[in-house]
Amino acid sequence: MKYDLKSMTRKELEKLSNSIDKALTQIVAKEKKAALAAAEKAVKAHGFMLADITAPDTISTKGKRKTTRKAKAPSKPKFANPSDATQTWTGKGRRPDWFVAAIEAGKTPDDLVI
Repeated sequence: MKYDLKSMTRKELEKLSNSIDKALTQIVAKEKKAALAAAEKAVKAHGFMLADITAPDTISTKGKRKTTRKAKAPSKPKFANPSDATQTWTGKGRRPDWFVAAIEAGKTPDDLVI
């Protein structure tokens, strides 16, 4: 079916456009229905239902379930300031100033162990 679009009036072109839009809508709906049937068939072949696969709690962006991390318990202090026992250090991270000063004063880390 060929149309001579140049010779058609605006009303004829609008009517044709509306007919095309309706036909496209019907075809898209038909193709979606066929795709859904094919997806259900494929999922059923693996022993699932489509709702089981497409549920929001089972889908993530990386293909893995999101897990929440538990808060870590704070580490126990390993070293204490000999001049002020309330100042402690776990031995992890940056060395506190009192620890550096004690080492420079000639103490060993074993002297500062709690």
